[in-house]
Amino acid sequence: MEILVGEAAIRKRVEELGREIGAFYGDDTVTLVVLANGALPFGADLMRTLSCPVELDVISVRSYSGDRSSGKVEFRAEPKLDPAGRRILLADEVLDTGITLAAVKRHFLERGAKEIRTAVMIEKMRPRPPEALGRADWTGITLPDRYLIGYGLDSHEKFRNLPYIAALD
Repeated sequence: MEILVGEAAIRKRVEELGREIGAFYGDDTVTLVVLANGALPFGADLMRTLSCPVELDVISVRSYSGDRSSGKVEFRAEPKLDPAGRRILLADEVLDTGITLAAVKRHFLERGAKEIRTAVMIEKMRPRPPEALGRADWTGITLPDRYLIGYGLDSHEKFRNLPYIAALD
């Protein structure tokens, strides 16, 4: 394993993202929707840095089978809050293929969300299919297209608890 981003660098970048996002929303309420399980550490850290009013919700989706993307998004648990009329900020740990975030964004738009923005801790440098989300509205760091673990990222549900981001080769 090769550590790519340490704990202090993660903390600093999340604080910067929180200031940027908080300034964007100002005094408006944002509904922060965290994609479980992987984005839970990022979502919790990001939420604590936001200066705007925040409502919190979680959605559970899956597009990986083992260590590979299946290319299909399975909705495992719906959010508690009705998205209709809300300004939603989707928080995910990584923008990889872009298929999951695109599907979740469509899901919320179909349910009447007023606005949807995206924040990811990591954006992998890789081509994405046309139907996928090409870029997040806010990105913590950009990394090469490697198999990443830590800070919510896993390999067969292990390593999510690491306080840093590493490549597992």
